[in-house]
Amino acid sequence: MQAGIEEIDLHGKNVYQAKITLDAALRKAGGGVYRLRVIHGYHGGEALKKLTAEYASHPKVLRIIPSPDGGQTDLVLREL
Repeated sequence: MQAGIEEIDLHGKNVYQAKITLDAALRKAGGGVYRLRVIHGYHGGEALKKLTAEYASHPKVLRIIPSPDGGQTDLVLREL
């Protein structure tokens, strides 16, 4: 993992658990974290990917960057 990027793996979580995990990660993200890399997978349905996309409107998130393979999404908290 790169400095400034925190990874959050949502595999095995339902939507409620994933939301709690993402909310907690955003709350505790300090000044040294500029991206949250959310690993939601792409074979088990779209619910976690859709949930992650909803965070584009979160006050701490500047923008989101979905990966080309669809298995993860970066939540950009600040630009470098």
